[in-house]
Amino acid sequence: MEIVTRTTRLTALGAAVASAALAAAMTTAPTAQAAPEGPDGSVAVAWAPADTAAITPGVQTNTAGSGQCTANFVFTDAAGSVYVGQAAHCASTGEATDTDGCLAQSLPLGTRVTFNRGGSLVGAGEQVGAGTLVYSSWLTMQARRESDPDTCAYNDFALVKVDAEDVAKVNPSIPFWGGPNGVNTAGTATGDHVYSFGNSGIRAGIEQLGPKAGVSLGADGGGWTHAVYTLTPGVPGDSGSAFLDAEGKALGTLSTLALAPLPASNGVGDLGRELAYAQQHGSLSGLALAHGTEPFSPIL
Repeated sequence: MEIVTRTTRLTALGAAVASAALAAAMTTAPTAQAAPEGPDGSVAVAWAPADTAAITPGVQTNTAGSGQCTANFVFTDAAGSVYVGQAAHCASTGEATDTDGCLAQSLPLGTRVTFNRGGSLVGAGEQVGAGTLVYSSWLTMQARRESDPDTCAYNDFALVKVDAEDVAKVNPSIPFWGGPNGVNTAGTATGDHVYSFGNSGIRAGIEQLGPKAGVSLGADGGGWTHAVYTLTPGVPGDSGSAFLDAEGKALGTLSTLALAPLPASNGVGDLGRELAYAQQHGSLSGLALAHGTEPFSPIL
């Protein structure tokens, strides 16, 4: 990772690994369980049981032509389609130092993405499903000629529509922590506790190493980003992973690694703002966060 700017994107890990994932076999869908309609208007979907679901927040995503990232949250729309979130920069075709989403290069909508378990530096692991990139904050901002510098710098959010045959494998609960139980709209203050689940292939696909807890250093960029410190910082391959606040609400998505003035801290894009931007300027009607079927339990 070249040190040339204040922050650098947590680049997707291994384009070759992502390409290999496209040829892997699919797993059998588990028995689904009904989920109630969320209080925020999300559509009821028959989710897979949390303990056997193959596609969840924290699953590895491999974007063809880019690399491996970590999924954040699950979303639905008015038609009942299911989406998995990742960082927009997971489809980047530029450099890790390209942090302005209004200028950075990206693969197009329609790019195929696979969901994988157990991927590492030497292989993509087991493919458990697939989908299509249908929303990118970077592409949307560029099409709209977005001019707000904070929005351009920190709006780093994308959605992968899960293939219809794989929807029955999905559960929206965050591994280890449970939740989310809503969207954080209040931001964070210095010292607030945060919780995350990264799944970089650098950790050899050992998902037990994924849970991370830490503290926020407060909001910045007009509320668009939160600097956080966790026991171990997010690394390439953790890009896009979910962050929860102390109440189990969806706080944000992992975007950058700071080099100065707060070395080894991570920049977390504010999900409330990212989701609102997608709802206002994207094409997905009724887009909403899916709540986890498992209760939030912040106990290590």
